[in-house]
Amino acid sequence: MIKENLKSYEEPRIGVFVCDCGSNIAGHLDCSDVTEYASTLPHVVYAKENLYTCSESGIVEIKKAITEQNLNRVLVASCSPRTHHPLFSSSCAEAGLNPYLFEMVNIRDQCSWVHMGKREDATEKAKYLIRMGVAKAAGLEPQEEIESSLIRKILVIGGGVAGLSAAQALADMELDVILVEKSGNFGGLLQSVGTLDTGETARDFLDRIIQDVKSRSNITCHTGARVKSTGGYIGNYEVKLETDQGEITEKIGSMVVATGAVPLIPEGIFGYGDPGVISLMELEQNLKNNSLDQAGFKGRRMVFIQCAGARTEKKEYCSRICCMTAVKNAMAVKEKYPLADVRVLYRDMQMYGTHKEQMLWDARGKGVRFDVYSPENPPRVENGKVSFFQAVTGETLELDTDLVVLSTPLVPRKDAGQLANMLRVPTDQNGFFLEAHAKLRPLDFAADGIFVAGSGRYPATSTEARTQGIGVAARVAAILFKEKLVKSAIVAQINPDSCVGCLACLPMCPYGAISFNREKRICEVNEILCKGCGNCAATCPSHSAQLRGYKPEQLLAQIGAA
Repeated sequence: MIKENLKSYEEPRIGVFVCDCGSNIAGHLDCSDVTEYASTLPHVVYAKENLYTCSESGIVEIKKAITEQNLNRVLVASCSPRTHHPLFSSSCAEAGLNPYLFEMVNIRDQCSWVHMGKREDATEKAKYLIRMGVAKAAGLEPQEEIESSLIRKILVIGGGVAGLSAAQALADMELDVILVEKSGNFGGLLQSVGTLDTGETARDFLDRIIQDVKSRSNITCHTGARVKSTGGYIGNYEVKLETDQGEITEKIGSMVVATGAVPLIPEGIFGYGDPGVISLMELEQNLKNNSLDQAGFKGRRMVFIQCAGARTEKKEYCSRICCMTAVKNAMAVKEKYPLADVRVLYRDMQMYGTHKEQMLWDARGKGVRFDVYSPENPPRVENGKVSFFQAVTGETLELDTDLVVLSTPLVPRKDAGQLANMLRVPTDQNGFFLEAHAKLRPLDFAADGIFVAGSGRYPATSTEARTQGIGVAARVAAILFKEKLVKSAIVAQINPDSCVGCLACLPMCPYGAISFNREKRICEVNEILCKGCGNCAATCPSHSAQLRGYKPEQLLAQIGAA
């Protein structure tokens, strides 16, 4: 655990490293002038300008200066701390300096990028930011990282393609897995699909994975089960499951959410419910069961209408996979009924990737016709006829049709919000689970130790869901293969001598890291759960709650420098 009141009493000796980032920073501000200015600041004994501070040569410069200049504080002025802080702080540690005696200033995003064409202003602002950073660095304290034990067992919630793939990959790593599926069968939405875009039948694809998962001795499978409650923290969770055998309590180290999504039922859209109007998923089932005639198709004309219920005021997002699925099924219909007139009415065709782009060209080659429609003037479906405005000719066409197929989006499951609240993970404005960062941490939740994969995160193809499931397994393994859990020391602390137990901090903590000790009548922080957001420190009326590395005297030093 972190040692309380661990401080360095030696005089600060700060080294400042200013990065040109090629021309990314140096092209818009005077880095040489900034470096020279930094050398005049209090406690700065060394200042250096680097072409690329994050390069191998730049890292060597930092390590060399720490040793030769006897630096006990380091500040790097470069790009985003979100991407580069871990690299620089770990480099300081390799040179023998406590990594928490490192400070970073973002002169790319906050200077060169936002003040392009204003070189003097960007240069002056960079000086201000470095002056503030140096003032804070002088007051930094060494910290010891937090350690805890790990349980090498994983709970996978959801038995669709993503969940099965995650369980399979984790089992390959010789980790124990508990796979929980709410329905009576594994496979998720893919159970209703006939063929995949790869040409393989969905049943063959699923059977191969399901049989392999069920054969693994280190995968415990539960169907017709659900997660009742969860507690604990990364490496040491406790979950209660409702199964056919009754309630089961399991201790696990990590969780994977792969609950999937469901197709929107297009009630009240384009005449859905009338004879001859079905959804895309219903077409999938008819093709799978060879029962198109029961849906009313006579082999003459079929019209697909894309974005049925999607990209509207209520559901603004694009479901991504509807266009690919419609094109795949349109080709299947043409193969079975070569003389049928198959049309796709669309707003935009989202056929991303070379394989899906080729599908579109193949569909055109088979005779599938594509017509664009405007959302302001959508098609009308009445009495077995589809009328739409054809922008190319400027005419309104009316088509007799056997079957109208509505391509609807995937939407989150109704119980997704309930599960999100239980796990304390966020959802986006559409109700899908929200990852920590779309580019940097696309399979992680902000809550440590919990991961997300598949269409519960956002509509995904079977290939994408499988890839994400395998990716999640790699993210889990990166944690559970360690001998012990080591996390950042930048967490909140509450002074028990001044805390009055007002409870103001409890509702402000988004991670449930603060609890009230009724016996002592004070609030306490679980350092493993704490993410260092600082909400409690900003809220506490007695200033008992503080954030290590961001104590009032450190922040006030920055403000004074500004």
